[in-house]
Amino acid sequence: MIASIVWFLAQAEGEAEPVNDAKDLYPHWQELLVGALAFAVLFFFVWKWVLPRVNALLDERRDKIQGDLERAEQTRTQADQELADYRQQLANARQESNAIIEEARKTADQLRAEIQARAEREAAATVAKAQEEGAFRTDVTPRFAALLLACWILTAKLERSMRGIWKFSTVAYVGDDEVTSAEMMVAPETNKTAAKA
Repeated sequence: MIASIVWFLAQAEGEAEPVNDAKDLYPHWQELLVGALAFAVLFFFVWKWVLPRVNALLDERRDKIQGDLERAEQTRTQADQELADYRQQLANARQESNAIIEEARKTADQLRAEIQARAEREAAATVAKAQEEGAFRTDVTPRFAALLLACWILTAKLERSMRGIWKFSTVAYVGDDEVTSAEMMVAPETNKTAAKA
């Protein structure tokens, strides 16, 4: 093979071709005919099979992109709707919590007013009872009388609270003696006298 190439090169060097004429610069009609036929066959092949397939692929891609854009728009719309619903629920929850707080304030104010009215009634009843019994002196100033009355009411409430604590404790100490809750519930008056003794 190498030998034939070397021989061909030697032949090419030995034969010097004459200078080309102008007619050799342009292609021959046979070459033009073969080129035109090859182009026509290639054009027909591309037009008949390749181009429809490329168009189908482009249409599929366009449809896929259009579908993706529509789904993205639907998702965005749905997300916006859910966000609006969430904000509405949050606003409703705030309104409900404000309504509950306002109702609790009104209830607390009402309870405070009721407790204050009850305390005033109890104080008035206590003052009336004390005046009937003649427990107050006439030379006592009104401020001192109010202070005495407040102390007397607080002492009574404290005593009632202590009775409740005694009922629910398991063991209590009265003086140096250990007393169980059962003994206190059976005879609370006895325990008071034992504590005083």
